[in-house]
Amino acid sequence: MNLVKVRKEGESLVITLPRKLVRNKKIKEGQILEITIKKVRKDGFGILKGMRPFTVEGELTTHA
Repeated sequence: MNLVKVRKEGESLVITLPRKLVRNKKIKEGQILEITIKKVRKDGFGILKGMRPFTVEGELTTHA
């Protein structure tokens, strides 16, 4: 499972794929992907336990 944060870019919403996922799935620029969306509740029943808040610095680093 990979958690990503949605952010606004102009009039669109954007997600960033974690580098590890891109490498593992051998995703290349220009490929068409099928993505299943599932909203995660903030409490997440423990799923987000130990996860730090999203920061600008975190968006610029590798997501593990």
